[in-house]
Amino acid sequence: MAKSAAISVLGAGSYGTALAISLARNGHQTLLWGHEPEHMAKLKQERCNQAFLPDCPFPETLNIEADLATCVAASRNILLVVPSHAFGIVLKQIKPLLTPEHRVVWATKGLEPDTGRLLQDVAIDVLGRDISLAVISGPTFAKELAAGLPTAISLSSTDPVFVNDLSDLLHSEHFRVYTNEDFIGVQLGGAVKNVIAIGAGLADGLGFGANARTALITRGLAELTRLGAALNADPKTFMGMAGLGDLVLTCTDNQSRNRRFGLALGRGLSMADAQTEIGQVVEGYRNTKEVFMLSQRLNVEMPITEQIYQVLYQGKDPKAAAIALLARSKKDE
Repeated sequence: MAKSAAISVLGAGSYGTALAISLARNGHQTLLWGHEPEHMAKLKQERCNQAFLPDCPFPETLNIEADLATCVAASRNILLVVPSHAFGIVLKQIKPLLTPEHRVVWATKGLEPDTGRLLQDVAIDVLGRDISLAVISGPTFAKELAAGLPTAISLSSTDPVFVNDLSDLLHSEHFRVYTNEDFIGVQLGGAVKNVIAIGAGLADGLGFGANARTALITRGLAELTRLGAALNADPKTFMGMAGLGDLVLTCTDNQSRNRRFGLALGRGLSMADAQTEIGQVVEGYRNTKEVFMLSQRLNVEMPITEQIYQVLYQGKDPKAAAIALLARSKKDE
């Protein structure tokens, strides 16, 4: 089948839709697929994602495609924007549909469930080493991206040609793309920041104030950097968009689901009620377990991650977790 689109986006939630809108706004023929037929029918009829981005009508160059095979066949560039727990599942769905010329990029932030492996390892296991891979990450709230507000991201790939092509597709006067050769570091930042954001929300929900929030962000960056060092990531990456940029955004603004989840827990809501209040996937809940598992496997000290893990998975009282962090023994910064 002749390729009719510049890029096909798999995942029609808020972020996937926002990226599809941004790509189409750049003048590129873009297809958007999602796994729920009723949702896709609504998007096609209303030409807008009323559930998540009600004020952002679709550009003419954005089209809805309900059939996965058709969507994959339409472009050599496939962008996955699905939750981390669905990442491997969707890869397995598209594997029989891919040809050697296909290239896969993801905006998924997280690690593999139950193992804590990097998503690149999942992609290589499922797709093999002949498909070009890339990842985009950074401080991007879907509503602002879809509205055309200034945004910047990091982009990394195993294929330099793919990096250049993706930069051309994504870059605009409102959407700045920074390329980064550190494929591991760009992936890692997007997972760890979600965990720290829950911690920042918890602290604010408990009324601990700006000092505590800033301390959590700063020490959270130290945890991310230590974990990155154990995986041979470039420490400079964590001072960029996929590290500090994404961390600050997610920890300080209430558009962040992870921060709002922590806020709700700090106010005394149960995890179930907090999830219901937010109404969308809270990636940080799963990411906490994944990052904790990875840190344990690599023997990396991550006290904030450990305390959040105990709150979410072992029933520890949020205030007791915060006090445990503050009561840690003196040490050099």
